[in-house]
Amino acid sequence: MNRFWIAVAAGGALAGTLDIIYACVWLWSMHGKAPLWVLQSVATGWLGKAAFTGGVAAGALGLASHYAISVAAAATYGYASRSVAFLSTHWLVAGALFGVLVYLFMNFVVIPLSAAPFKPSLDPNVIAQGFVSHALLFGIPIAGLMRRLAPAQPAPRESAG
Repeated sequence: MNRFWIAVAAGGALAGTLDIIYACVWLWSMHGKAPLWVLQSVATGWLGKAAFTGGVAAGALGLASHYAISVAAAATYGYASRSVAFLSTHWLVAGALFGVLVYLFMNFVVIPLSAAPFKPSLDPNVIAQGFVSHALLFGIPIAGLMRRLAPAQPAPRESAG
């Protein structure tokens, strides 16, 4: 079980790091938003618009929240992969699909239910970009590390006695 939690922590940390770096670089280069703004935008889920005047503390809350979500997602995938063999045997496809599902869940369930002052974009280009980035930078790293660090154990055989 320790290998499982190591894989969860590693998968969540790697996926969270790749995702937040991507968000910071993409938003910085495309929209002129500083990395602190990106982290504060995550904190708006808790603080609403006040996150943008909360300085580094709000950014730290956003970063902590982002990593907590990433680790929770890794644990979810890890538990599912113990029950559904497809997730382990076809980890690239399963990880990519998981990343897309995380994107959909965060954007169309979590954000609307949070205090965030913005709505998810319905622009097909934005959604496609979110699908690709979350498949490659979030879902696949989680699936790959779960497979490598905590491979699913085969079910014990029942004796025919």
